[in-house]
Amino acid sequence: MSRQALYDGWTVRAVPGAQVPEAVAGRSVPATVPGCVHTDLLDAGLIPDPYLDDNERAVAWIGRTDWVYQTTFVHRTGDDERVDLVCAGLDTVATLTVNGVEVGRTANMHRGYRFDVRALLRDGDNDLVVTFDSAYRYAEAQQERLGDRPNAYPEPFHFIRKMACNFGWDWGPTVVTAGIWQEISLHAWSTARLATVRPLVTMDGRDGRVEVHVEVDRVADVPLTVRAAVADVRAEVVVPAGQRTAVLTLTVREPALWWPRGYGDQTRHPIEVTLHAPDGDTVDAWSHRIGFRSVGIDTTPDEHGTPFALSVNDVPVFVRGVNWIPDDAFPTRITRARLAERFDQAVAANVNLLRVWGGGRYESADFYDLADERGLLVQQDFLFACAAYPEEEPFGTEVAAEAAEQVTRLAPYPSLVLWTGNNENIWGWHDWDWQQALAGRTWGRGYYLDVLPRIVGELDPTRPYWPGSPWSGSEAIHPNDPAHGTTHIWDVWNTDDYTKYREYVPRFVAEFGYQAPPAYATLRRALSDEPLAHDSPGMAHHQKAAGGDVKLQRGLDAHLPAPADFDDWHYLTQLNQARAIRLGVEHFRSHRDVCAGTIVWQLNDCWPVTSWSAVDGDGRRKPLWYALRHAYADRLLTVQPRDGGLALVAVNETAEPWTAPVSVTRFTLTGEPRAKTSVDLDVPAYSSVVLALPADLVRPEDARRELLVAEAGGTAERALWFFAEDREVEWPAAAWDATVEPVDGGQRVRVTARTVLRDLTLFPDRLDASATVDTALVTLLHGESTTFTVHADGLLDPAALVARPVLRCVNDLA
Repeated sequence: MSRQALYDGWTVRAVPGAQVPEAVAGRSVPATVPGCVHTDLLDAGLIPDPYLDDNERAVAWIGRTDWVYQTTFVHRTGDDERVDLVCAGLDTVATLTVNGVEVGRTANMHRGYRFDVRALLRDGDNDLVVTFDSAYRYAEAQQERLGDRPNAYPEPFHFIRKMACNFGWDWGPTVVTAGIWQEISLHAWSTARLATVRPLVTMDGRDGRVEVHVEVDRVADVPLTVRAAVADVRAEVVVPAGQRTAVLTLTVREPALWWPRGYGDQTRHPIEVTLHAPDGDTVDAWSHRIGFRSVGIDTTPDEHGTPFALSVNDVPVFVRGVNWIPDDAFPTRITRARLAERFDQAVAANVNLLRVWGGGRYESADFYDLADERGLLVQQDFLFACAAYPEEEPFGTEVAAEAAEQVTRLAPYPSLVLWTGNNENIWGWHDWDWQQALAGRTWGRGYYLDVLPRIVGELDPTRPYWPGSPWSGSEAIHPNDPAHGTTHIWDVWNTDDYTKYREYVPRFVAEFGYQAPPAYATLRRALSDEPLAHDSPGMAHHQKAAGGDVKLQRGLDAHLPAPADFDDWHYLTQLNQARAIRLGVEHFRSHRDVCAGTIVWQLNDCWPVTSWSAVDGDGRRKPLWYALRHAYADRLLTVQPRDGGLALVAVNETAEPWTAPVSVTRFTLTGEPRAKTSVDLDVPAYSSVVLALPADLVRPEDARRELLVAEAGGTAERALWFFAEDREVEWPAAAWDATVEPVDGGQRVRVTARTVLRDLTLFPDRLDASATVDTALVTLLHGESTTFTVHADGLLDPAALVARPVLRCVNDLA
């Protein structure tokens, strides 16, 4: 058995067409495999970078063009009984020929293909050609054949099994790709091979159980032996001639368990499976790492409705999640190192779950391996988003094959704890005026409530399946009912102020978000606008949400002083995003007896854009990231409205009781105490307590000049409550003293307040694109100090570090 990677010597050229620019027409350029047309043309200098300015428009023709990839490879004929051309991922509508003979056609980016080419191969040079038809032409032809279906955007993404967000989204560019985007190789083998290996891991009391389901592909009708080993436990089984499947069961006594981060260690155990010919020779082998753990979702109705409560190893886990989109519109640019950086950002923000959203892709092996390693739980959507999807052929067969392949591929990863049928499609059928437009045509219901749950139930019953996000748990209940199952809250961003989050006490919030522009250095790299303004051409092009700037302005008008210039607007919109999500998360967590989790939209971006992300398209942390780190802290102290007054809520997501003295003081903005109370905090593990605050604390003498400060002796970050919106507060002009000193790898900026400083934030990337800072959104009372640690490739100007627009607070614009 041997494998020969076919990565070298590729070229790509456009099939002639009126839309093809003269500079590209008739040219073959070197192609990187795995890769895609856009990155190949970019490397050849034939197109501008689609991520800069409005260049996205200049490359729109690529998706309406056919492309030909070809290479010549050397093959040496041997004694192998089969030689397969293995294509792990083709994007998307492809025809493959070997030495001029067609060997197969594909129309699904989300699954792999294997073709027997042994009879076509020559000893020596062989020609391989992969022709990609325009994804647009294919999708539009299916749309015309089957009848249109409603969707969220005027693009035919639901008529092709391809990454939907390639066709643009309210945060993403329209870059309709084509290319060989995953492994392509020759696989030579004889007798038999392991076609699939599917280890299903469960717990039986304290013992671990692994059912290893094996499927073999064979060319010899002989008995085969399969052996499996994990944690010093071994098993073997004979697959008789004529049979293709086998199951091996291994019981491991009291194995070390795999836990999500914060709950225990992420122990994984190597598992090895080998396939043997009748003479005992090993003809194939497969290895992986698995984790022993159980997972469940509690949906037992209660007095509040229908919960959606995740547990791992029978321990309830409050989900502190973020939604994940593809980290680049061109997936082959996403390296393991880049994923590791993003995962580390998630972990540092106290996140414990990533939801892989249904308009992207099934993520790479590196993605799930890193999640296993770091203890990040993964919720994986099947790839349907914001549209009515046809169920007719060829889509019915393709969806079933895609789902079976991906459920099998991802079965070994303990971090994967939930499959979800779709993103917002059941909700869309109910509320987005689809039913009349569909006129009885299929829209995907059969996938979400029949095909997909059946495939998950047959191939991986160890994990729960949930038909959609959102989903109430029953067709008899509205799919986005906050009292049942999972809910999405988007009226806040679209129509209402973010304080409306407090009107919801949902069972589980799977999406909610608020926008802001990316970091200043990211904007300056991506845009050539002079001057930069919120409505300058590049900024406008990189705002993909309908009415996005109007909604940003509505949020500013409700809470903050009017910005005088772009620097103010940039700071205040980023601040407002951070405040909106912090308010929502803290409110939902304060009701942890009813609400079992939140998944913020969204962690990351795929390009430089104004969006809902905490980390922008260049990997820079927005102020939201720092707010999320606070709101998702293991121990959270927060002041919340309750029963017409205010309450102090302490949330403890650790295995140890939280005991601490707490003081709550009502101060004037000048730091003078007006009222105070103290309490001894005692919060059991994985729970919360609510303490009503006395009337003299919650009734200020002047709401525009006072605030509450709650402190727990350093056991948690302090909580603040302002009685009026910033635009109404009588802020003193900001004043501070600052010192800057060099430290290992950077500089330390110490700021001492001479007045109250509200949400003091340092933006060192304005001075150096490499610069980062360790903290943000710090509120200081008169006389208090804080320290920012800045890291950059070189030392930054100390005077600039402590001056506008690098060092900002709300009351420096008063």
